This record gives sequence, structure tokens and C-alpha cells, in this order.
Amino acid sequence: MVRVKRGVAANKRRKKVIKEAKGYKWSRKSKYVAAKQALLKAWTYAYRDRKVKKRAKRQLWQVQINAICRQNGTTYSKFIAGLRKNAIEVDRKILSQLAKENSDLFIKILEKAKS
Repeated sequence: MVRVKRGVAANKRRKKVIKEAKGYKWSRKSKYVAAKQALLKAWTYAYRDRKVKKRAKRQLWQVQINAICRQNGTTYSKFIAGLRKNAIEVDRKILSQLAKENSDLFIKILEKAKS
């Protein structure tokens, strides 16, 4: 049987990991084991935080809607309950944009939800 030298594949794999870790601090950018560990952590955080970002955006929209609702004499929860009761299907992102950019229209929606 012919002897197979596997150095080329191993070097290619290591080089790929080091390239991915470009821009990291200290030995994490140049040493294979440290780079591999740093990348595992980085990819885990990136995956987790893509979901956290969505959560944070929704939270921000709720705060913005609540602020304008309270200025007009109601609360966020009563407003959302009113929307559901009157079958008004507008998501929080759009409501938040309306509250910031077109407050007259938002107040009309608010009055509709109150009734």
C-alpha cells in the first residue's frame, strides 16, 4: 500500500482557521489552537445574538409605543388589547414608526383601539 502524507490537508485546514481569526487580539490571531477556540466562542455568540437582536428591537418598539400611548391617556397593554378586540392587525414595528413619524395617524389608530 502506498504511503499517504496528509500534511497538505492539515496545513490547509489550519490556514483556513487562522484566516477566519484575522483581527483577533493576542495569540488568538496566530496560534491554531487559540484561534480555533476563539472562533468556536465567536460563532456561538453570533448565533445567540442574532436572536437577542430581534428581542431587543421588539422591546424598543414596545417602549416607544408605550411612551406615546401614555401621552394620550392610555397604557401599552390596553392599547394592544384594544387593537386585538377591534381586529386591527398592525405589527409593533409599524406602530413604532407611525408613533415617531406620523403621530396624527397613530392617534387615530389609538382612538379606534380605545373605542
